[in-house]
Amino acid sequence: MSRVGKNPIPVAAGVTIDLKNNHIKVKGPKGELEKTLHPDMIIEVSADVILVKRPTESKQHKSLHGLTRTLVANMVEGVSAGFIRNLEIEGVEYRAELKGKALVMALGFSHQVRYEPAEGVEIEVPDPKKITVKGIDKQKVGQAAAEIRGFRPPEPYKGKGIRYVGEQVRRKAGKAAVGAGF
Repeated sequence: MSRVGKNPIPVAAGVTIDLKNNHIKVKGPKGELEKTLHPDMIIEVSADVILVKRPTESKQHKSLHGLTRTLVANMVEGVSAGFIRNLEIEGVEYRAELKGKALVMALGFSHQVRYEPAEGVEIEVPDPKKITVKGIDKQKVGQAAAEIRGFRPPEPYKGKGIRYVGEQVRRKAGKAAVGAGF
């Protein structure tokens, strides 16, 4: 039995669920999301909880059970609270700023790197070394944060680059320390 799939999804106050033929629309104070789910999954909506059930014990249905429950739970959480990913920039002369909706970063290249966020994703720069990615769709927020990090991932020798807040960068010894036998 899927341990994730059998958990009920609590529906926060102010969130409305509209389900028709496995096409779910979730409306809340932060916005609206919709998604077409797998037709085999059985979704039961009551006033304050959503239950996801599977028709058989086949391997595919077991896999879809937990996935469907997680997708619906993320939609409910997104329209009620939203999702945030925080990034930090490490390195001398590395910085970020907003120009309109576009994020412009100086990352040690001969040019500035410009990033236009997808629709439904909001970027904030509280200070030049910190970037905040916000939105109601967890997948879009995570993808935008990964794309920004991908412009200059943290390197293992000095740790310079863009990293998630709290991310541990595994450091390597440089060739001077290795050659000296330390």
